[in-house]
Amino acid sequence: MRTFAAIVFALVFSACALANADITATEYFIPNHSLAPSLHNKTSKLYLRHLSSKYNTRGAVLFIHGGGTPSQPAFDLHFKDYSWMAYLAYEGFSVYALDLTGYGFSTRPAAMNDPCALSTRDQQQFIPALIPKTCAKTYTQALTTNESDWADINTAVDFILAQQKLKSLALIGWSQGGPRALVYTQQHPEKISSLVFLAPAYGRDLPLAQPLAPTLPNLMTTQNRTEFIAGWDKQIACENQVDPNIRDAIWHAILASDALGATWGTGARRAPEQNWHWGFNRTSAAKITKPTLLVVGELDAQVSPQSVSELYDDLGSPNKVFIELGCSSHRANWENNHLLLFKASADWLKNQTIDGKSNGRIRLGKNQL
Repeated sequence: MRTFAAIVFALVFSACALANADITATEYFIPNHSLAPSLHNKTSKLYLRHLSSKYNTRGAVLFIHGGGTPSQPAFDLHFKDYSWMAYLAYEGFSVYALDLTGYGFSTRPAAMNDPCALSTRDQQQFIPALIPKTCAKTYTQALTTNESDWADINTAVDFILAQQKLKSLALIGWSQGGPRALVYTQQHPEKISSLVFLAPAYGRDLPLAQPLAPTLPNLMTTQNRTEFIAGWDKQIACENQVDPNIRDAIWHAILASDALGATWGTGARRAPEQNWHWGFNRTSAAKITKPTLLVVGELDAQVSPQSVSELYDDLGSPNKVFIELGCSSHRANWENNHLLLFKASADWLKNQTIDGKSNGRIRLGKNQL
């Protein structure tokens, strides 16, 4: 069981699941003056995972997760050689991953623990096992916001820079972690050295200001294992694209990061719902000048390769590379081409080049069957 202290609290242990004693994992719970509406400026705790090794000579990297899966299953999966964090630690980086408020081991707003906060569809799925009938929401505001996410990232970045005695670090974002990291980079360019994105969500014509909108219809999203697998299967089109055994490992890690969600029905992944469709567009992209690597799977049905290609075109950075990863989906980090992704990220962070190129479009991986 994890315990919390009023100050930064760390659990240090040998990362035996990485099959090498050279890697050490440390878990931090960082005090955070939360901007999440559901926490009313209370001090919350952010979970920050750190992998380090005796090879750490290349600076720090912070992973930012997307809209559903928290950091450890996403980036430090204990299955064969699928830990992206461990790969970069061996390459000489001090590697961190953050759970934003409402995800994983970070503070979850109390409303997330109320099954009545579920959508009608999810109430029908989960509530019969929890309470005898459907019920009304007692909280109707957004649990977290874009602003609270950016503030969470800043808390983690400041902690890492102070701990490592650095002036800047690199960010890696997956899916919705892309715009989260891009906007943060706009806000604090002096703290960011370079950027790597896997399937970053992007809309070049989105509004910069938050649109006036009614209360969100749902407070949080949920997903059971069947839904998790079904969404993935729609993006499988190549032979041996996925190791069939990895799915159990991922789902186990997701439920291990959410003790309460694991008890809802057959188990549920829970995440706050929020309006992401504002805050970054082509005008913003033109102002990003940090070296940026963009990677997207050719089979991605959640973030289209076309939209990532548009982000590449719109970025102001003179040092940018776009990689289309063959036979890969939105979940390329969990698929058989994952080492191509991991190596590309390491090469970029070390040299800001891929195959000797500091600018351009590259194809990696075999073609779709």
